[in-house]
Amino acid sequence: MRNFLDKLPPLSPTLTMLIASLSREDVSFAKISELIEKDPVLAGNVLGLVNSSLLERRGRVSSVRHAVSLLGVDKIRNSALSMSITRMWDKMRTPPGWSTAKFNKHALAVAMLADILSQEFPLNYPEGAFIAGLLHDLGKLMIAMCMPREYGEIEELITETGRPPVECELEILGVTHADLSGEAMQAWNMPKAIEAAVRYHHSPDLDPTPGAPRSLALSFAIATADEYVNQQGWDAGGYASSGEPASLFPIEALGSAEVQRLLDQFHREFESLSAFV
Repeated sequence: MRNFLDKLPPLSPTLTMLIASLSREDVSFAKISELIEKDPVLAGNVLGLVNSSLLERRGRVSSVRHAVSLLGVDKIRNSALSMSITRMWDKMRTPPGWSTAKFNKHALAVAMLADILSQEFPLNYPEGAFIAGLLHDLGKLMIAMCMPREYGEIEELITETGRPPVECELEILGVTHADLSGEAMQAWNMPKAIEAAVRYHHSPDLDPTPGAPRSLALSFAIATADEYVNQQGWDAGGYASSGEPASLFPIEALGSAEVQRLLDQFHREFESLSAFV
C-alpha cells in the first residue's frame, strides 16, 4: 500500500486551499477569485470556460472576479478543482493503452452528476460530492501507474471471466481500486465523508458513515453517478466496469419527469466543462 501512496503527486497549494474552502460557508467571491488568480493557467482556463459559446454569455469576461460573480462560487470552484486535478493526472506516467483523457472524462462526469444529486437530496456531506466524484477512481490510476503488469492481468481476468473488476483486483492484488482511493484520501487528509464516499462507491451499503437514512450517505450518490456514467459508455479507461451492482440511491423517488430534468441539466453542464479538462 505504501508503494502506491508514495507515487501520488503532492497537491498544489491552490488545490489544497480550494479543497479546504469546501466546508467554509463564509467563503467569498473575493477569496475564490484570489486563489484562482494565483495560478495563471487555471485562471486562463476558467475565463475560457466562462467565455465559451456553450454558456451563451453576452460580452467578453476578462477578469476572474467577474467570472465568479456570474457563475457563483460553487460552479467556479468545481471548475477550478476539475481543471487542477486533471492537469495533475496529465503529468503521471501510465502504461500503454491507458487513456488519461477517458479517465478524466469519466471522473468529471461522475463529479458533476453527484454534485447535481447533492442539490436535490440531503446528503451527509453535500459540499464534498464534486471532489469525491473526481477522485473516486484514483485507485485505478494508481494501479496502472505503479503496477502495470498486474493491471494488465486484472484486465485479462475480467475479459476471460466476466467477473466484476473489484473481484478480479482482490484476486490479483488483495486490494481494490476503491480501497486505494480511500487510502489516498486519508493520506491527503480529506474529510472523513469524502474518504468513505470513494472507499465505498462500489459497496455503499457497507459505508459506516453516521447518519440516517444511510441511503443518503455520499457514497450512494457517487455509486449512482458512477453507474449512470458507465451506462453512457464513459468508463474510466482500461478495464471496463462490467458487473457492477445496482446502486440503492433513491433518485427514482423523484419521479420520471424530475429525474429527466436532472439528467438534462447534467448533460448540458457536462458538455460545457468537459471541453476544458
